[in-house]
Amino acid sequence: MARTNFQYEKRQRELEKKRKAEEKARRKQDAKREAVEGAPAATAAGEDEADTQEEPAPQDAA
Repeated sequence: MARTNFQYEKRQRELEKKRKAEEKARRKQDAKREAVEGAPAATAAGEDEADTQEEPAPQDAA
């Protein structure tokens, strides 16, 4: 009877986890880079919008 090679399976799982972690880190880095690059334009537009938007009045909790 053939036996399962658990070391091979474990190594494959570890490689998959490592690949996913690298992909996630790359996506986070891209998002951070886009936020930094878009920050000056977003703040200028955000200030105009902030003046027109008001926070809703808090409800009395009694």
